[in-house]
Amino acid sequence: MWKKLLLAISALCATLFVAVYWFFSLFTGQVDVQELPNTQPESLAYVASGLPPTRGNILIVVTSQARFPGTDTATGYELTELSRAYYVFTANGFQVDVASPQGGYAPMVLDNDDMGPFDYAFLNDPAAQKKYKHTMPLADVNPENYRAVYFAGGKGTMFDFPNNPHIANLLAVQFERGGVVAAVCHGPAALLNAPSLAGRNVTGFTNAEELFLIPDARTRFGFLLEDALIAQGANFSQGPLYLHHVVVDGSLITGQNPWSVWTVAEEMVAALGYVPVPRAITAEERSVTLLQRLELEGVEAAMQSMNRQAVAPKRMLLAMHVIVSLMKADFGRAVEQLRILNKAKELASN
Repeated sequence: MWKKLLLAISALCATLFVAVYWFFSLFTGQVDVQELPNTQPESLAYVASGLPPTRGNILIVVTSQARFPGTDTATGYELTELSRAYYVFTANGFQVDVASPQGGYAPMVLDNDDMGPFDYAFLNDPAAQKKYKHTMPLADVNPENYRAVYFAGGKGTMFDFPNNPHIANLLAVQFERGGVVAAVCHGPAALLNAPSLAGRNVTGFTNAEELFLIPDARTRFGFLLEDALIAQGANFSQGPLYLHHVVVDGSLITGQNPWSVWTVAEEMVAALGYVPVPRAITAEERSVTLLQRLELEGVEAAMQSMNRQAVAPKRMLLAMHVIVSLMKADFGRAVEQLRILNKAKELASN
């Protein structure tokens, strides 16, 4: 009996080992030399061919909060939510300033799994470095100088964006003069200072996304962003977890999470009266598009949209969504996502 039990356990362990090895083989080995840390902005065609900064000024606001209050747990703003918007604005002919509640160096969060060529280029861009290493204090910002303001996300915003008198003044001036206001992910925490959100259509990091990552988020933050926006009368819209979702309500533009940054920034350019400069889709955006097609149209439609000519998806991002589905015990969806991930591997190998 014991021999049979040991054989069964050994067989199970071997099967699990093979399954894990196969799973990791689906997204390892994908190399993109542009994503190396030494990427320079001039190597990116979109950045290098940008328009001169003659269309006015846009202000980007990031958090100054470096730690969860009373703890050593780091927080701050997400680099990707700053860098990608920054390049959309500059490529489309705008001068960009970066401000924070306290000014000076603001705490940046780097996630290597999310980093792409634009993010590495930003870190190596001398002009960008001057802005993010020496942010303007919000107290010194003149709202009249800016055609638009963009609030980048990051968990730190949940602490120093709400109840901030300088943000309240900035929003009041922008709304009164018809300026464009945008925010992404946790950045809509700034909108809790708005003169009125009643009836406005918005999105932001959802309760479901927050609680999946931080089960005790209500305690750690003191509130959830979705709940707070609804409490102020906003019409909150949410898309699928960790996928692109953007809401445009006139000159108010909001994005649900980091995968919404590109569209939020380009919608800002459109709201300011310009056609955004064409931009090649990124591997990350291609992955999100496939996952959204899966959500909306089913696995066969997503599979049929994959071909060798299209931009190759970022397989690591596809794999992360498989893991999310497994953690939610949504095994059927995980299998469908694995089919997409496997086909992406096959296309890359051919």
